[in-house]
Amino acid sequence: MLFKKYTKQRKGSIQGLRSFKDTLPKNIKKVINKKGHIYSETLTNWKYIVGENLFKICYPKSFKNSNKFGVSTLLIMVKRGNEVDMEYSKKEIMDKMNSFFGYSVVEKLKFTSFNDEKEITSKDRVQQKNVTIRKYQKKIDDVKNEKIKKSLLELTKVFKEK
Repeated sequence: MLFKKYTKQRKGSIQGLRSFKDTLPKNIKKVINKKGHIYSETLTNWKYIVGENLFKICYPKSFKNSNKFGVSTLLIMVKRGNEVDMEYSKKEIMDKMNSFFGYSVVEKLKFTSFNDEKEITSKDRVQQKNVTIRKYQKKIDDVKNEKIKKSLLELTKVFKEK
């Protein structure tokens, strides 16, 4: 088999089929080796770990592995108003995660709250309405047929609502 000397990602490669891990860049490999496995398994089994009720109000955001400065921490995003429920079930979640992986994976849980509502500011809505009016108002006024003019105005009202 031929060995290639001048490749960017590895020192030497073999021609033919490669494993998926060998095709990834070095930075990605480091992330997967450090914390990717634990975080991905936590994401896929989150419903089992926390249960049906808590699954609806929270999700894991990130996982920090333990090092000489700190302990392994799982950051969980919680809907605003449900932080108390999560605080009471903190111990159960840690126990289930550690039993799921078979060793002490998580030593600490951190909670961050977020708003579930997706709000669009009223200024954006007003600007959108005014943009459609200014853009087509002169063209609509130039139309001589009254029926067509009325139908175009009704059409712009429909677009404003959406």
